[in-house]
Amino acid sequence: MRRLFVVGLALVAALAGAPPVHAAPRFAQSDPIYSYSAAIREAVWVDTPLDNDGNGVPDKVAVDIVRPSEPAQTGGRVPVIMDASPYYQCCGRGNESETKVYANGVVTKFPLYYDNYFVPRGYAFLAVDLAGTSRSTGCEDVGGPEEVLGAKAVIDWLNGTATAHDAAGATVVASWATGKVGMIGKSWDGSVANGVAATGVKGLATIVPISAISSWYDYERINGAVNPRTSSMTGLHGLVTSRPSGTCAAVTNALSSGSDAATANYNSFWDARNYVAKANQVKASVFVVHGMNDLNVQGVNYGQWWDALAANNVPRKIWLSQEGHVDPFDFRRQAWVDTLHRWFDYWLLGLDSGVMSEPMASVERGADVWADSTTWPPAGTVDNVYSLAAGTPGTLSLAAPVAGTSTISDSPNASESTTVGSPTQNKNGRKVYWTAPLAAPLHLAGTPTVTLRVRSTKATTILSARLVDYGTATRVNYRASGEGITTLASESCWGPATAADDACYKNTAKTVATADLAVLSRGWIDGAHRDSLSSPTNMAAGTWYTVTWKLRPLDQVLPAGHRLGLVLSLSDQEFVSPKSTGATVDVDLARSLLRLPTAPNALEGRVALEPSVTVEAPDGPSVVGFR
Repeated sequence: MRRLFVVGLALVAALAGAPPVHAAPRFAQSDPIYSYSAAIREAVWVDTPLDNDGNGVPDKVAVDIVRPSEPAQTGGRVPVIMDASPYYQCCGRGNESETKVYANGVVTKFPLYYDNYFVPRGYAFLAVDLAGTSRSTGCEDVGGPEEVLGAKAVIDWLNGTATAHDAAGATVVASWATGKVGMIGKSWDGSVANGVAATGVKGLATIVPISAISSWYDYERINGAVNPRTSSMTGLHGLVTSRPSGTCAAVTNALSSGSDAATANYNSFWDARNYVAKANQVKASVFVVHGMNDLNVQGVNYGQWWDALAANNVPRKIWLSQEGHVDPFDFRRQAWVDTLHRWFDYWLLGLDSGVMSEPMASVERGADVWADSTTWPPAGTVDNVYSLAAGTPGTLSLAAPVAGTSTISDSPNASESTTVGSPTQNKNGRKVYWTAPLAAPLHLAGTPTVTLRVRSTKATTILSARLVDYGTATRVNYRASGEGITTLASESCWGPATAADDACYKNTAKTVATADLAVLSRGWIDGAHRDSLSSPTNMAAGTWYTVTWKLRPLDQVLPAGHRLGLVLSLSDQEFVSPKSTGATVDVDLARSLLRLPTAPNALEGRVALEPSVTVEAPDGPSVVGFR
């Protein structure tokens, strides 16, 4: 197909004559020239290198395939787009929770639009059941070696270094595949893509992790504390497993003991699920997509992954949105499909689609208002150090630190809205420090860091920090049901259909709300884990300790006239468990600081206004689910 396309371009150029010097470059793009209804649909089971269900037989991963028939008729080969997921039967994929639908053992309906859109353009789509889920054997070990190596084995099979069989047991060879694979997926699916990329497997050309985990410790734990907003590792296993009762008892026992909720320590169990530590093995390009207000897979997961990829010079691109745990198909649909198309064309078909000539980063500033930059964080971003000074509220400024002490007593029942609201009031359990009204917009981009010198009346306590934009504005309401989007009754269609698979999906609108403040970033640490996440050390009463921790990364612009606030508190019943030790903590303000990554005020790149419907909605509790 690439050859035909290039010949076509050459013919057009010959007929039209040489373009003028000032002409815009022409970029190549795959076209929907193959029949979706006539596509080949088949299933294979790939042998993995593990046997974690202990039955003496290598575990097998089920792979459902749809690929264009026309190249196969002439011996042509096609690249693969692959979504490896535990959710194809238990829970479904996408905003409409679609599952696979079978007839006579072969999939007639694949979830999502990847098959409808990309198969006619010369790609195969593979929907892979992770080990222990749906039609695969083995046991789901939640981010561990079984999960990652099972998905990796599929790529090995596509490149001729692993074996597979059909339902009758006959050996199947992927003679139709070029060997180039692009993995994509949201949440758990995207986490698997990160893990497989970190193996350095041959043939994996690119991954597109959406709202994905890069370190399972940083999903389940928060700097020495348990994250109460997530299911336990055994709970996640139980949600997706398809194996008979008792088959995976050894694995679930290992999940329970290894995850060590009693101490919340980092250990070898979590190290095996830390893909960031293996970023130097990544050979694939990476297109990161994440909601900056994702309270499920929080931003630490994209921030540390992005930094590690940058340190290893991995080709990369990033989109950051104002929504929560939401797929870009549901917050920027047309632009997303167009960009994803050009990304896969470049990395899998080898077409010069122009995608790598575009800005690296695209960031949503407000509902459907996007700004691009050539790097992320933007060029010229520097860390500015802010000092804290006592008061009600206290001050946050670039001035030199001054002597002073603040005292915070634990208030375990205080909600986040109570903790950050009414900043000029003296409230038990929190201290607010804020800037003077901003004379110009303040652009923060990167990972903020808080350093406090503290002494505690208890052996440990949670220390909590929030960055808050104090100023009235209409913003994406990520705390409402839908996490920033409302699903509409109308639909749009993304590719050809069959009687079983219509390729049409409900449209969405941005959910917005007007409020006088917004929490921009959050961060927590257990005081006993201040020096080590693996080996906690209690805090001696009356002794001063310096504690430094990172907040969630962000890219936000505070308008002129707003104030930036830092709100400190102790236990946080919504985000951190255990909830309280009843501590009182003194803070030495002269030796405490906030380090903020600050980008130039003149925003780099264009600002794109995209047509959208917005829905005004009141603040409310968010509904957080892993999918």
